[in-house]
Amino acid sequence: MERTNLQQQAADLLWEAEQTHTAIDPLTELLPDLRVSDSYTVQLINISRKLDIGRSIKGHKVGLSSKAMQKMMGVNEPDYGHLLNDFFYKNGDTINTRKYFIPRIEVELAYVLGTTLPAPNCTVKDVLNATEYIQPAIELIDSRIKDWKIKLVDTISDNASSAGLIMGGDKVKATDFTPRLVGANLSKNGEIIATGAMGGVLNDPTIAVAWLANKVHQFGVTLEAGHVILPGSCTKAFDVNPGDQVVAEYDGLGKIDVGFS
Repeated sequence: MERTNLQQQAADLLWEAEQTHTAIDPLTELLPDLRVSDSYTVQLINISRKLDIGRSIKGHKVGLSSKAMQKMMGVNEPDYGHLLNDFFYKNGDTINTRKYFIPRIEVELAYVLGTTLPAPNCTVKDVLNATEYIQPAIELIDSRIKDWKIKLVDTISDNASSAGLIMGGDKVKATDFTPRLVGANLSKNGEIIATGAMGGVLNDPTIAVAWLANKVHQFGVTLEAGHVILPGSCTKAFDVNPGDQVVAEYDGLGKIDVGFS
């Protein structure tokens, strides 16, 4: 992979932050010449490092897929990150927050691919035909940047702030329901803290999956059979702390229940 000294420097800063569990100042402050065009290369440098030590790619996530988040970041399209094999938790698990910096959760639907998605001209129909099933998911996000003081360059470089996911509830064929109409509510410690509908994800989360297939094609990446795709959240992100118990309930699709220690 070709990279500039600046891109390598940014990747090294994030890698050291993760290895030492010490958050760093924003890359946009430490390396002000770093651009969005550099960020995916920075991300891929550290993903390659993880593959070299035995990790494997099990899917991808779309970030910034709501208009509100795009406006906040000053962008007009989503971003993406990688899901690795050690990101996955089971419904009912208790997650150790000490593994993370400032973990947060988001409510999503996971698309599990039965066949590889075509690109660069992937369509919604292609996604629906290729998806083996859709299942509720909670995404766990985190940042190596101090206090979540991130801009677009920071989050893309940092694997789109991806850290983990919990899948649970019912597995449903994509053609048996309308994903964008699914509503969900999120409770923490018995209190509802958010409600949303999946139509808030680019108007239809299936559109986000098609966008992702076309976007990663630019970098020589394919969304493969067996991969899990997170298209984006229908709620804002919420902090989680030791002792929290979180439940995400989905209309007609069951629920996910996870604790934090």
